[in-house]
Amino acid sequence: MGLYKITKVLMILGVSLKMDENSREIVTNLMISGFNDAVNEAGTKVTGGQSVLNPWVMIGGTAIAQARESEVIMPNYAEEGDILVLTKPIGTQIAVNLMQWYQNSDRYWDKAKEFISEDDCIDANETGVKFMSRLSKNSAFLMQKYKAHGATDITGFGVRGHAQNLVSAQKNEVDFVFHSMPVIKHMASFDKKVINFKLIEGYSAETSGGLLIAFNKDSAEGFIKELRDEYNEEAWIVGDVIRGNRNVEFKKDMLIIEV
Repeated sequence: MGLYKITKVLMILGVSLKMDENSREIVTNLMISGFNDAVNEAGTKVTGGQSVLNPWVMIGGTAIAQARESEVIMPNYAEEGDILVLTKPIGTQIAVNLMQWYQNSDRYWDKAKEFISEDDCIDANETGVKFMSRLSKNSAFLMQKYKAHGATDITGFGVRGHAQNLVSAQKNEVDFVFHSMPVIKHMASFDKKVINFKLIEGYSAETSGGLLIAFNKDSAEGFIKELRDEYNEEAWIVGDVIRGNRNVEFKKDMLIIEV
C-alpha cells in the first residue's frame, strides 16, 4: 500500500507464566523497550493495546494510518514487462530454527552440525535478526516516489504464497516469473538436510520479511539505487511480469544470491 506515515500503534503483550517473577520482569521490560524503539523509529507512538498472561512470551501490534486515497498504492496494477523487486532475503525460518537447535543442543543440532559450522549458524541467525528488525518504512516511501504498480509483504505464506495471492488479484492477465532469489548465507545449501523447509521452492515462512514490489524497469532500477545510496539498504531484482494466467513460476535454474 505504500503507507509510511503511521498515526499510532496498539501493542499486544503476552507475559509468560512459565518464567520466574524476576526473569519475567526483566524480559518484559526489555521487550517493551525494544518495541517502543521500533515504534519511535517509525515516527509514531504507542497509544494503547492489551496485555495478557500467556504460557509463552509474545509481543506484537497493530499500526494504524490515515491517508488520502491518492496516497494509497493499490496492489493490482502490475503490467506485462514490469520487474519484480524484493527488499529482504529469505531464509529467516531456517536461520531461527537452526539457532534454537544449536542453543538447545538437541537431536536436530546433532544432525545439523554435520552440514554447518557453529560460526555459520550464528552468522545466519545474526543476519536474520538484522533483516527482521529492519523496518520497511524507507521502501514504502520510495514505492510512492517510483510509482509502484503493486506490492505485498512476505511473511507466513512464504514468497511463493504471497506472490500467488498478489498475482491472483491483478487486473491484467499476467504471470510472475522468478529467476533470482536473495537468501541468507548457507540457508539454501542447508535446506532439506534436517527438515525440508522448501526454501528455494518459495514455501518457507518468513518473519518480518521484505516487500515484493512490481515496478516498470526504469523505476525498479531507480528504487534500488536510491534505497542503497540514501538508506544503505539493499533490494534485489528477482523476477519478471509476463503475459499469462495469474500464475507464479520459479525457474529451475534459479540464481541464488547469498546475503
